[in-house]
Amino acid sequence: MLDQRTLHGVYFALAAYGFWGVAPIYFKLLDQVSVFEILSHRVIWSLVLLFGILVYTRQLSTLRIDLHKVGLCLITAILLSLNWLIFIYAVIDDNIVEASLGYFINPLVSVFLGMIFLRESLRPLQWIAIGMAIFGIVFQLVAYGSLPWISVALAFSFGFYGLIRKSMQLPAIAGLTIETLWMLPVALTYLAWIYSNGNYSFGQVGYNIDLLLIMGGVVTSFPLLCFAAAVGRLSLTSVGMIQYLAPSLSLLIAVLLYGEPFGYERQVTFACIWAALLMFSGETLYHHRRINRRITVETL
Repeated sequence: MLDQRTLHGVYFALAAYGFWGVAPIYFKLLDQVSVFEILSHRVIWSLVLLFGILVYTRQLSTLRIDLHKVGLCLITAILLSLNWLIFIYAVIDDNIVEASLGYFINPLVSVFLGMIFLRESLRPLQWIAIGMAIFGIVFQLVAYGSLPWISVALAFSFGFYGLIRKSMQLPAIAGLTIETLWMLPVALTYLAWIYSNGNYSFGQVGYNIDLLLIMGGVVTSFPLLCFAAAVGRLSLTSVGMIQYLAPSLSLLIAVLLYGEPFGYERQVTFACIWAALLMFSGETLYHHRRINRRITVETL
């Protein structure tokens, strides 16, 4: 039986990854708005909501960090804005399948980056899993004659983002607030430019579009808050298992709701990635259980 705290953690994790999984539907509703305008409004309204949360929870003091971390937040802000931009572009350009592939690859990319930059060692089955994922990408490269750049860019941008954020040890909300503050001048400058040229959508297309753009703050912040609550209640292994819910939902939405193609080339690629994830997750779970069993025996 799960204790109450763990059960709540599962609910929060399901809410976070479930929300991320259906996020393409939200961005599809904005397909008549330019990608950069969507991103700019997402930055502005996210910042408003994040500051409101910090004020309500009396956590404004968490924004006081040293200059070194502020500089690193600029790097993570660039990576995060790039990730957001590519994802929005992928959804509007009818490439949700490729975007979902990127988030399936992401855990393996994070492990690969940890090996390179943090000198974390990989066990044999983990090497095989990464090899299978690489084979899947190479197969699609050969079959299509082009690299699935959206998948690779999403996986590596978020992988590097997670790598740097891990070293900073910042509270989730405060960290995202500082990153969004870095994005704000660019977002305001872009909106001022398109408003001066008359090429904007906010306030012109309709109240439904205006409301959707304002909701960008909720779309950004709500799953993050749920994710932070889940991480505080669950082991990283448990969260890691649930994270595949998001790209799985996105894939189903892409194929069943929007009719995106899912031919044999993509089927082979996804099969390789899924097999790699199953092998990697199973090996990791077995490894942790073996370590816990050994610790239990040694303490008896």
